[in-house]
Amino acid sequence: MYAIDATHDPKRRSWVESANVPGADYPIQNLPFGRFRPAGSAQAYRIGVAIGDQVLDLRAAGLIDTDDMNALMNASAAERVHLRTKISDGLAAHSASQAAWQRALHPQSACEYTLPCRVGDYTDFYTGIHHATTVGKLFRPDNPLMPSYKWVPIGYHGRASSLVVSGTAVKRPNGQTLAPDAKAPVLGPSMRLDYELELGYYIGRGNAQGHPISIDDAEAHLFGVGLFNDWSARDLQAWEYQPLGPFLSKNFSSTVAPWIITMEALAPFRAAFTRAKDDPQPLPYLDGSKNREQGQLDIQLEVLIQTERMREAGEAPVRLTLGSAHDAAYWTAAQLVAHHTVNGCNLQPGDLLGSGTLSGPTKDSAGSLLELTSGGKTTIRLPNGETRGFLENGDTLILRGWCERDGAVRIGLGEAVGTIQG
Repeated sequence: MYAIDATHDPKRRSWVESANVPGADYPIQNLPFGRFRPAGSAQAYRIGVAIGDQVLDLRAAGLIDTDDMNALMNASAAERVHLRTKISDGLAAHSASQAAWQRALHPQSACEYTLPCRVGDYTDFYTGIHHATTVGKLFRPDNPLMPSYKWVPIGYHGRASSLVVSGTAVKRPNGQTLAPDAKAPVLGPSMRLDYELELGYYIGRGNAQGHPISIDDAEAHLFGVGLFNDWSARDLQAWEYQPLGPFLSKNFSSTVAPWIITMEALAPFRAAFTRAKDDPQPLPYLDGSKNREQGQLDIQLEVLIQTERMREAGEAPVRLTLGSAHDAAYWTAAQLVAHHTVNGCNLQPGDLLGSGTLSGPTKDSAGSLLELTSGGKTTIRLPNGETRGFLENGDTLILRGWCERDGAVRIGLGEAVGTIQG
């Protein structure tokens, strides 16, 4: 696990004044990584760190000699801690680097972003037990969880090529659907388009094929965390998911935030991993003292919607979901890494592991419309009088996340935003 050090000091302030504003997503205690370039330019994307409302170009500041984010992610845990310390010290108030580094700053509002790294492979897990239980009840009222759920971190391999960065429009997918009273399916646009509130865990240093990563070493292979919306076509999913799981219902688009919050930045926001006494305890390869003591991430999560009508009327987005990853996840990120590699699978820098939908135990903490509308049987009413069962064209979904705790400075995960197009 990563230690709390001087870079987390609540008293530390930056010479970038916007980083010192209470409640800012990117104070000096955060320092998330992403890839950016000046908006509208044809320049190559560069590696940057968000600080306040600015981006620090790491190469222009003389901190790195590469624009390859995946190479940077392949550094050892100790090397990453060293780089974080150098960035933090240089951005700290009264730093001797201020004059030189000011020339390496860019306003975030004047930049455009791409995926924070090259994602070669993407695996989506199913760690949200409240989501799994609620959705399971829709199909198997008497037995919502499959027998393996509490023993195995369930997952499936997704489509990395259709990952998009926040702000990219999401086109409504076509596929086969079967109406309840029909004898044959038809091809057409999904009418039950949904969001899924997830976290994405980014792999740093990988492992050699045939060499599993132990639970005690797993966090050293995690680079960080980002917001993740795994858009889902529920009507396509219902027709196709047996016997091999999701396919076209999931692979058309998934949205990620532009920033990766490093595991180092999350050090003050850890929680114990515990299981109910009457639940199966993890098998030894998924169990370790460090994971039990602080394996969970204490991240608050929120989903908001702004319909096209709201946007035209100048109305602000409204909240659909407010919950906590700590209350939702049945498995930790370290357990996902250990299980993914126990068979010898080789992870690589930049690989993405989706958490699965992180729904809490209450209705207002549900992480999908499938749950909020009981599978489309009911609708939710928005403040302007509109109703939604599933997403309509023109709807914008906004995922947000943050960490806050007494004795630590609040840090944010930014936003993952997408608008549905017909």
